[in-house]
Amino acid sequence: MLLALPLSAQELNCKVKINSDQVEGTYKQVFTTLEQAMNEYMNTTIFTNNQFSANEKIDCRLFFTVKEYTDGKISGDLQIQSSRPVYNSTYTTTLINFKDTKIEFSYQENEPLVFTLDRMESQITAILNFYAYLILAVDYDSFSPRGGEPYFERLKTIVQQAQSSGESGWKAFEDTKNRSAVLAAFTDQATQSLRDLLYDYHRRGLDEMSVSPDKGRAKITETMDIIRQVYSSAPMSVGLSMFKDAKLDELVNIYSKASSEERSKVYNLLQDIYPTEQERLEKIKNGSEKQ
Repeated sequence: MLLALPLSAQELNCKVKINSDQVEGTYKQVFTTLEQAMNEYMNTTIFTNNQFSANEKIDCRLFFTVKEYTDGKISGDLQIQSSRPVYNSTYTTTLINFKDTKIEFSYQENEPLVFTLDRMESQITAILNFYAYLILAVDYDSFSPRGGEPYFERLKTIVQQAQSSGESGWKAFEDTKNRSAVLAAFTDQATQSLRDLLYDYHRRGLDEMSVSPDKGRAKITETMDIIRQVYSSAPMSVGLSMFKDAKLDELVNIYSKASSEERSKVYNLLQDIYPTEQERLEKIKNGSEKQ
C-alpha cells in the first residue's frame, strides 16, 4: 500500500482557469502564460512541512475572470473553491466557494512567480498564498478541532505584509468581503466559532452519516446554532455568506429525509439570516428534495 501511494510534500490538487473574454484585443497569449504559471505555482509550491500521498491532496479550483488589462496591470474576479471527501462514501463536500472581487496585480508575460515565506514577493503571489493557506486552514479545521491553526497564523502574516504594500483588497475595514475580512471571519473573537462549526459539521456530522444518518444530521443541526450566534454578534461577517455559498444546497439534501420538527428548526434558525434565500430555505422546511 505504501509503495502504491508515494508520499509527496505538495498539498494541493489545484486547477486554475483564466477567462479573458471581457478584455478587448487580439493578443491573449499573456493570459495563457499566466494560467500556466498560476497552475504550476499552486501545484508545485510546498506550503507546509507535512507529507501528503497523492490521494490526500486537497482538491481546489481557481477561476479568474479578467475584466481589465492595461500596460501589464490586470484586474478582475477570482472564484475560489475547495472540497473534501466524506468518510465512507463517494460524496465530496464543498468547503469554500468564495468570489474575491478585489483582484488587482501587475504581470508581464513569462514573469516567474516566486514563493517566499519571509516577505511579500509580489501582489499576485500574495493573493495565491492567501488562498492556498486558507484552503489548507479550512480543510485541516474540518478534520480536527481547530487543526488549521498554523495556517491561520500564516494568513495573519500574509495579510500584515500585504497591508503594508497599500494594495487593494487587503485593508482592514476597506469593505466587508475583502481578504482582511475573510481572515477576520475565522479569527476575530466574535466569529471564530465558525472554525468549531467546520469540525462539528464535517467530522462529527457528515462523516458520521454513513454510520448513522440521524446522529450525523443531528450534529449538523446543532451547528446551525453557531451560525445564529455569529449572526447575532457580527451580522455583516463575510463568514455568513461563505457558509451559505458553500453549504445551503447541501443542507437542502441533508434535510430531505429529516423529521418535520428537525427541518422546521433549521428553517427557523436560518430564515432571518438569509432572507434572500427563501426558495432554498423552503425546500429545507418542506423536505422536497431527494437525497
